[in-house]
Amino acid sequence: MATVRFRVHGMDCAEETAALRSALSSVAGVTDVAFNLVSTTMTVTSTGDRFPVEGVIRAVKQAGMSAEQVADTPERPVLETPKGSLRAALVALSTILTVAAFSLHAAFLGWRAALSGHEIGQTPLAVRAIYLAAVIAGGWFVAPKAWLAARRLRPDMHVLMTVAVVGAVILGEYLEAATVTILFAVSLALEHWSVARARRAIAALVALAPPRARVIKDDSSEEMMDAANVPVGSRIVVKPGERFPLDGRVTEGRTTVNQAPITGESLPVAKGIDDGVYAGTINMDGAVVVRTTKAASDTTLARIIRMVSEAQSRRAPSEQWVERFARIYTPVVLCLALLVALGPPLALGQRAAAWFYQSLVLLVIACPCALVISTPVTIVAALVSATRHGILIKGGLYLEIPAHLRAIALDKTGTLTEGKPRVQTVVPLSGHTEKELLEIAAAVEIRSQHPLAHAIVQHAARANIKPAAATEFQAIAGKGATATLNGRKFWIGSHALLEERAQETPELHDRLSRLSASGASVVVIGEEDHVCGFVSVADSVRPEAKETIAALLSLGIRSVVMLTGDNRGTAEAIAREAGVYAIHAELLPEAKVRLVEQLVQRFGAVAMVGDGVNDAPALARSNLGIAMGAIGTDAAIETADIALMKDDLSCLPWLIRHSRRALCTIRVNIAASLLVKAAFVFLTVIGKASLWAAIAADTGVSLLVVLNALRLLRDTDAPRTGNHA
Repeated sequence: MATVRFRVHGMDCAEETAALRSALSSVAGVTDVAFNLVSTTMTVTSTGDRFPVEGVIRAVKQAGMSAEQVADTPERPVLETPKGSLRAALVALSTILTVAAFSLHAAFLGWRAALSGHEIGQTPLAVRAIYLAAVIAGGWFVAPKAWLAARRLRPDMHVLMTVAVVGAVILGEYLEAATVTILFAVSLALEHWSVARARRAIAALVALAPPRARVIKDDSSEEMMDAANVPVGSRIVVKPGERFPLDGRVTEGRTTVNQAPITGESLPVAKGIDDGVYAGTINMDGAVVVRTTKAASDTTLARIIRMVSEAQSRRAPSEQWVERFARIYTPVVLCLALLVALGPPLALGQRAAAWFYQSLVLLVIACPCALVISTPVTIVAALVSATRHGILIKGGLYLEIPAHLRAIALDKTGTLTEGKPRVQTVVPLSGHTEKELLEIAAAVEIRSQHPLAHAIVQHAARANIKPAAATEFQAIAGKGATATLNGRKFWIGSHALLEERAQETPELHDRLSRLSASGASVVVIGEEDHVCGFVSVADSVRPEAKETIAALLSLGIRSVVMLTGDNRGTAEAIAREAGVYAIHAELLPEAKVRLVEQLVQRFGAVAMVGDGVNDAPALARSNLGIAMGAIGTDAAIETADIALMKDDLSCLPWLIRHSRRALCTIRVNIAASLLVKAAFVFLTVIGKASLWAAIAADTGVSLLVVLNALRLLRDTDAPRTGNHA
């Protein structure tokens, strides 16, 4: 058995993978085919004595694409394809040509004639030419797929759309033909966009870990090496401000590490001897020596990358209902029209011309323009409306999912909370005032790059306190700092530094422990002979969080769960304030994915809301990934299906209601289209329909479904909790 990887040019969506799988099924020896849309690769397994490379390439060509064999190396995302750029350009060109043709038609014969221009003889030749150019541009990638589907005797949405456009052109409905082409091309562009953002997500993750590591050799010298070539068990040096290139454990030195990219913890974590560190995390304030425990291909970050890639591959867009319907609808209508044209004349001896006319009427009313338009125009209107409200939805597939949600998993830091440490309390001791304590703390912390230091300095600035100049500043790795102010030496740092200096009293220990248990980080300030006071710093719950969660439950969401990499005490404190009762804390990305999978198994339709890189696998694995857009990392935003650009949780209830309205509109439009067509099919069979009535009905129902869909644009109220539709 042999496995060979191929890069497939032109493979951008699930339909193309289905066509490839069908084509390769006829190649002798091929037993399995796996696709990765992110890297545009295809892995083929064969049991033959000789791998059929040429046979695979020929089969891919028959499916309308091309392939080349590539080395079996780690897959990298293809950020952009020429086909994607050309597709966008052709959609734009088709739109411009349609607008130009319509304007020219109106200038020649008036707006009424331009809107109802089915009288072929009266439509100016120049207008017809421009409309046809618009149809060709918009259908450039559609017609070949329709031809391939017809050859395979599997009518799909491409065949349905092509029949609609050709029928409209034959009847002189050039505006309708061009409009259908544009709308369908836009829906395909949205699908390809979803694949492109998956590629960008992987690229953002790959860029997190530095490609080279500073390795300590046997003679104690240092050498820069590619991280991929560093053996497990090597010793590497990581300086302040650098990212860790590999997973490992600290063997020398102390520091604090910003682990937010991996664990999602809101505050940096102190690291000492034998503490674990992760590739992609940031070393804050101390040089450390780390003994690597995993190869570059097996780090926590590498596993995140694999999980996102695999989840995105599993999340390939499924066939829409209209496409499945088309497989039956199109051949049935064509056969019925043929039966109407030939049946009565041959079987009953009736006039052939009259029944040929009735078959033409049947083909006209069967031309599925309204049916084709019904879904994409509703989706476009709903997407535009959501964008106006600061909600970026990355395609029609993800617009419909919120309507079916039964459970929502929420990240803590940056999602339920604001993601920014803020000073909560300032407690002066030993005769100091609050102002004096802040003056001292700000004077020392202004030299530090630690997030807690920034929070204290900003709090002092808001209180109009200007810190005096401190001298002899010295950082204490992983613990705090010292400095001299007005000739007096002060220290500032963690609870651990206070204990180390032996200046703690039992009462002070209890107070600090209670604060830590509530989820706050405590910064203690002191001199050589006494403690001046302490400042508690914590992440704040978003003001709209509690009301939003109550609104979600009122909309029928059965479970709201908080998932976080932070400690249990902090998680429980935040959950109580936000009104969340299901909590899972101290989670690594893999654990988040497992919990999301359990929720999917239990509830069926689950959304994951997050903002960090550590959330990306869970976002990808859920039925619907929602990123807090403005502060979310690139990887989370690109991996997610929806981004809340205003970072407002109250958008979630509005999104669910909006999705339900859109889904209802789609169903009403489809039902209206089918009912009108069914009525005319019946009239045609009994010989009572006319060609002009069929044309009027087809145009009328097309206009009705468009107007019904555009009602979604009328909801201009900003999303807010409790604003029911």
